[in-house]
Amino acid sequence: MTTAVPAEDTRTRLLGTALKLFAEHGVEGTSLQMIADALGVTKAAVYYHFKTKAEITEAVAAPAIRELDALVSEAATQRRRGAQVDHLLDGFVDLVVRHRVLVALFSSDPGINRAIENSTRGMEGFKNALIDILAGPHPDISSRVSALVTLTGLAMTGGSPDIAHLDDESLRRELVDVGRRLLGRPRRHWD
Repeated sequence: MTTAVPAEDTRTRLLGTALKLFAEHGVEGTSLQMIADALGVTKAAVYYHFKTKAEITEAVAAPAIRELDALVSEAATQRRRGAQVDHLLDGFVDLVVRHRVLVALFSSDPGINRAIENSTRGMEGFKNALIDILAGPHPDISSRVSALVTLTGLAMTGGSPDIAHLDDESLRRELVDVGRRLLGRPRRHWD
């Protein structure tokens, strides 16, 4: 007797498979048929959950985008500027570490960038919200550049295959330490 796989499990597996294929072939290089084949289902089964690859791409990116949006909102509620920066930096690094593969795609794949553009804030909105917190009110060009270098560097490094061998906690510590140095924050003493 066969038991039916719940639709949510299939959808979850589909998104995980799509992310893996996007990482290997890029969004543009991945077809719906490739996703179906890797899942061992028909293309019609993929269409049951998503009508287009763009919908799949947006669904793959959605959890990280929601987390980033919540992080920016939470950081903005901190009373002191230093607390805002620390909250945003720690949360951003956590997000980068938790979503390494997706972050690598954010940094390099136009298909994922289109998915972000279709989100509530869009890429420019997220970037500006992050920079506003890290660089502070009325930042000079040096503060803006420092914030942008920090965010871009942390994301690109966190998603880099060169450090894929690092465990999550080691990567997190390294990224937080570098981010704090780049932003002129006091050194953190790890337990």
